[in-house]
Amino acid sequence: MEAGSIVLMDLLWSDPTENDSVEGLRPNARGPGLVTFGPDRVMEFCNNNDLQLIVRAHECVMDGFERFAQGHLITLFSATNYCGTANNAGAILVLGRDLVVVPKLIHPLPPAMSSPEASPERHIEDTWMQELNANRPPTPTRGRPQVANDRGV
Repeated sequence: MEAGSIVLMDLLWSDPTENDSVEGLRPNARGPGLVTFGPDRVMEFCNNNDLQLIVRAHECVMDGFERFAQGHLITLFSATNYCGTANNAGAILVLGRDLVVVPKLIHPLPPAMSSPEASPERHIEDTWMQELNANRPPTPTRGRPQVANDRGV
């Protein structure tokens, strides 16, 4: 491993705790060695680095964005209906002239009215998505209870 890659993995895969009342560091469901961090850690990092806001991504949140640590950390996820299974909204952030951050939601498309059997293209798309989902590592979605699926996860 390159020097610093452990820090990069922590930055990429560590997540905030489930709510602002859980402080400190805890093990993360994404994998061994990764952590969830509390609002106290966000505030300490912002104070030490003279920051007002951290915007992070790489975690599916049901509303497309989620505020944490009294608004000092925002998780942003722009992909709607992640991997065809999450039914989550996506979002983008609009930054105003006065540096006010305003989230804009991207709602998932409603399911198609026709059945997959009626459209060969749709069937190929569904098969491709099933193969993609079978090969990707699980990404827990925030805001919805985790349910075991056929991959044993």
